[in-house]
Amino acid sequence: MENEKRRGRQTPTTSHILPYSSTGGPEAVDLYNSTGRTAQEWQELMLYDILAVNDEGLWVHTKFGYSVPRRNGKNEVVAARELYGLIKGERILHTAHRTTTSSSASRRLVDLLKGAGYQEVIRVKKGEVYEKAYVYSKQFGLEKITLLDTGGVCDFRTRTSKGGLGEGFDLLIIDEAQEYQDDQETSLKYVVSDSANPQTIFCGTPPTPVSSGTVFVKLRRDTLEGKTQNTGWAEWSVETMSDVHDVDLWYETNPSMGSILTERKVADEIGNDDVDFNIQRLGLWLRYNQKSAITPAEWATTEVPKMPPLTGRIFVGIKFGRVDPESAALSVACYTKTGEIFVECIDCRPLRDGVGWIVDFIDTAFNGIRQVVADGANGQGMLEKALKEKRLHRPLLLPTVRQVIEANAAFESGVFNGKLLRMDQPSLTAAVTNCEKRAIGNNGGFGYKSIKAGVDIALLDSVALAYWAATEGGEKAPSQKISY
Repeated sequence: MENEKRRGRQTPTTSHILPYSSTGGPEAVDLYNSTGRTAQEWQELMLYDILAVNDEGLWVHTKFGYSVPRRNGKNEVVAARELYGLIKGERILHTAHRTTTSSSASRRLVDLLKGAGYQEVIRVKKGEVYEKAYVYSKQFGLEKITLLDTGGVCDFRTRTSKGGLGEGFDLLIIDEAQEYQDDQETSLKYVVSDSANPQTIFCGTPPTPVSSGTVFVKLRRDTLEGKTQNTGWAEWSVETMSDVHDVDLWYETNPSMGSILTERKVADEIGNDDVDFNIQRLGLWLRYNQKSAITPAEWATTEVPKMPPLTGRIFVGIKFGRVDPESAALSVACYTKTGEIFVECIDCRPLRDGVGWIVDFIDTAFNGIRQVVADGANGQGMLEKALKEKRLHRPLLLPTVRQVIEANAAFESGVFNGKLLRMDQPSLTAAVTNCEKRAIGNNGGFGYKSIKAGVDIALLDSVALAYWAATEGGEKAPSQKISY
């Protein structure tokens, strides 16, 4: 039976908070609680850290980032900070990745103002003195709240690479920070430069494999490594892929467990994607650069006009893909006489065609093959049986998940360090230049997936396996001419 008295961890699992002795936190908490809502302990502690000031009355943290798993109430912290800022007469810019998010944030702040006893004024009368009153411009995507007594203003905008240019603010909010991109930061970071006491707050969740942002990741890394100044960070997270059914971890990484979130609600979120649950509910930060497709320009550096002189035996990589339709791809890799590794796709066929063509290739090139690596549970058994029937005893490796991760990392390294060479093959180029990374394994490893319909990622996977097998092949066989 669920323990109703139990609640989530109220302090961050990981943080970097600069020392301070004074803060506007208590006042901000009192303001928030006067709206009819009650701040949770973790939200109070966040406001204390965000609103910390030094002896000169300036923000201790001119930048502050925090990451909390979804549905914990992280946006209430921002709303409370904005309410405090309006009362103090600050000019605030709240930005989000989606217009619906920024619009929703404006309504949230209006609800707080109403709860605190503020009245909306539809038409301001010249010369009239207003107390506890605000004007709310409701144009979708261009919302704006102005307090008539303090002059505090909060604008709400969707982020673009040009948004905010020419405008000046005291407080910049980066909502949905996991989607915040470098070109957006280039323009937005200067909007608070003219303020006497600027502050930027980054609020979000860990990026998923399809998140496009890079700024949040770098801010977290640099802050936790001590490479920043005047910057604070707080997060609730697990360090590595973890058991999605571990209830103790739910409470460790979700501060609002026992209040907003219940064990019943979280249990219902568990599905087939453990990686997604680890990111969205347990706060896992993956250890690779999301959205990191290999560009055409990067892939072009590996191309050679003709096959270079080869030496030693070949390594065969086979991938049985699970796309619709299921397919099988076969590629080879071989050392060049100058020490690079040359790769080439041989064929990619629907799995319904069977594995006979693969067996025929291995049979024909048998004496020149050093190793065969085959990945994909939907075809491995079929291939292994067929090879045994043909008495083709060349070592067949069915790689573990760890080895597949190593293969993908080796392939990426080969592309960028000049070790991998290949001739022009349009189908392979389409696969490589239309891919992005996906999380696999338990420790931040990655695989590849296609981002374009009709492009078979099995081609790339088979090349990666062949290339990796060559790098792991040990001492090369005596030089000989290879043909296939």
